[in-house]
Amino acid sequence: MLEFWRAGGSNTGATPELAREVEAEGWDGQMFMDSQCLSADPYAQMGVWACSTERIKLSTGVTNPLTRNLAVTAGAAATIQAISGGRAVLGIGRGDSALAYLGHAPVGLRRFEQAIRHLQVLLSGGEVPFEDFGSAGDAPSVHSLSLGQRPESVRLKWLPEGLPKVPLDVAATGPKVIAMSAPVAERVTFSVGAEPERMQWALDVARKARAEAGLNDSGISYGAQIVVVCHPDEATAMEVAMHMAPPLARFQTMQGQVGPVDAATREDLGKIQKGYDMTEHGNVASKERIVGGALTPDFVKRFAVVGTPDHCFERLRELLALGLERVVAVGPGFYPADWGEAAGLFAREVLPALKAG
Repeated sequence: MLEFWRAGGSNTGATPELAREVEAEGWDGQMFMDSQCLSADPYAQMGVWACSTERIKLSTGVTNPLTRNLAVTAGAAATIQAISGGRAVLGIGRGDSALAYLGHAPVGLRRFEQAIRHLQVLLSGGEVPFEDFGSAGDAPSVHSLSLGQRPESVRLKWLPEGLPKVPLDVAATGPKVIAMSAPVAERVTFSVGAEPERMQWALDVARKARAEAGLNDSGISYGAQIVVVCHPDEATAMEVAMHMAPPLARFQTMQGQVGPVDAATREDLGKIQKGYDMTEHGNVASKERIVGGALTPDFVKRFAVVGTPDHCFERLRELLALGLERVVAVGPGFYPADWGEAAGLFAREVLPALKAG
């Protein structure tokens, strides 16, 4: 079943009215940004939406292994699962702005892999021994206390019986994270742009990793996070897409180049790698994203889905035909206020057409 999600951002509201409005538009899910210095707390917002809606799914978009203890993260996601009636998803990545604004780079691959494996155990109601789980900070060990009995492992003892497991959704751009997460997570969401060749490459990496683990595509959902700017006037859409594309395109430059790229694409990615302005991250109104440069319109047209409803429909249908089951649209909800009725064009015309096949 196809799912269409709205990406979250720093101005995602927590009001019941907005929650019901988004659900009524036909969206299947809403992501909530987890970046403590740039956005309100995602779990508090998800709780409001869970109590105000009946159908729409809710996910962090995305959390990371560092800013919260993994047991706290698992407990928060399971809480949303319980109060929403099974509509929670836990989206996680290696960390970007949430870590940058604490003075850190994204966590390493080894720690990230360990984190998603531990989360899968905790979300399933299992336990992780303290010696495997690692330190929760600078506090002394529980073994320093004088106790008759003490816990020896981490487990969410409060999980209600019969509560469906929260699916884990890994945000993945590079080949190592894709290959590591595909055999472990229920969902993998690629952030590789909107070119079919690059999307096919990401899917091939994931499927190969699952095949090597003795798995097929049963039990996993592949999705893609894509900048989508839909407007009757292409020039108006391009103006917005030019400053929406850099934050998402940046993920492809953080650890080097990703997948098949030509010389022109390599040049544009180089601009982002050298000049991305992290101090403007999360500011959807910012038009100055790259210090000393800008992306070319040709790159943005290929990287994002930009244009009329008919054009957006054709571009997304082509990507879905590759085997994607989900699209996380970056753009709807953050279009300029002066767009008026045009801001809802994607939800009114493109979503129903894509769902109808």
